[in-house]
Amino acid sequence: MGRRPPAVARVLERATATIRAHEMFLPGDTVLVGVSGGPDSVCLLRSLQDLRRLFRIRLAVLHVDHRLRPDSAADAAYVRRLAGRLQVAFHQVVAEDRPARGESVEAWARALRHRAAHEVQREVGARRVALAHTLDDQAETVLLAALTGRGLDAVSGIKPVTGPFVRPLLEVTREEVEAFCRAAHLRPRRDPTNLDPRFPRNALRLHGIPALERALHRPVGEPLARTAALLRDDADELSRRALDALADVVEETSEGADLDALRLTVLPRAIASRVVRFGLLRCNAPATREDIDAVLDLAAGHPGRRRDLSQGLKAERGKEYVSLSRTSPESRG
Repeated sequence: MGRRPPAVARVLERATATIRAHEMFLPGDTVLVGVSGGPDSVCLLRSLQDLRRLFRIRLAVLHVDHRLRPDSAADAAYVRRLAGRLQVAFHQVVAEDRPARGESVEAWARALRHRAAHEVQREVGARRVALAHTLDDQAETVLLAALTGRGLDAVSGIKPVTGPFVRPLLEVTREEVEAFCRAAHLRPRRDPTNLDPRFPRNALRLHGIPALERALHRPVGEPLARTAALLRDDADELSRRALDALADVVEETSEGADLDALRLTVLPRAIASRVVRFGLLRCNAPATREDIDAVLDLAAGHPGRRRDLSQGLKAERGKEYVSLSRTSPESRG
């Protein structure tokens, strides 16, 4: 890396350390790289192209056209040309629908990207999907989770590895990404929606974090990222303990799941909440805070009570169990 411009070498060194620390790649892996055409993803693709021999990996590019802007096809054309110059296979998925009325555009777009990634991952036989989250994304995620009153798992931020998804730039700042692109003579696309403060993340990035840094007279990105890493260790330990308790508390049924009320109530609440979350997931239901609290309340109360949960799920307190089902369950023994 000595002959490379310092801004390029700095990003490659940090990405290399992150990849090794979290064992993101194995020799011979095919890695599908999500590339929107913006600075972060262009930096990611070029970085992995430079590091491919070191880690003995093969690359493929995925671009998702959300069709939310009139010029979105130009983004796709840019990414196609970039992949061609780097001699990397290019794959594109184009949205066939639009967000429903009242649906979060960000959530809809994120779900589309994940579906596309899984589809193309299977098609090309990739073991990993590389995403371009940076240290600044981590800081924004931690602050947003704290400001919206979410729990430990959310405040612990973005994980470096989640299933097949890996984030090699998670220790790289956005400023370093921009410097990399300039030094490498890259001209990434710019998404004007990133300047729209109506989106909470944009408002935080454009106004909230700069105001914090002016008030404190120092950067906040790296301290927030360190906080996330510490909290993630705690969250992972609680999840491990909850998984250990899961077999004693949750039993799958034809209707959904039964949760042993007594064993659930004697667990520390932080672990019991996670056990309930796993039980809800066994019923193919997302675990909302309200649903978890309702199930814990039933477990601590008298038999015969019922609660309607989200996603059409129902919970009933029997003599021994809290039963979760899509239809009203019979009381259990």
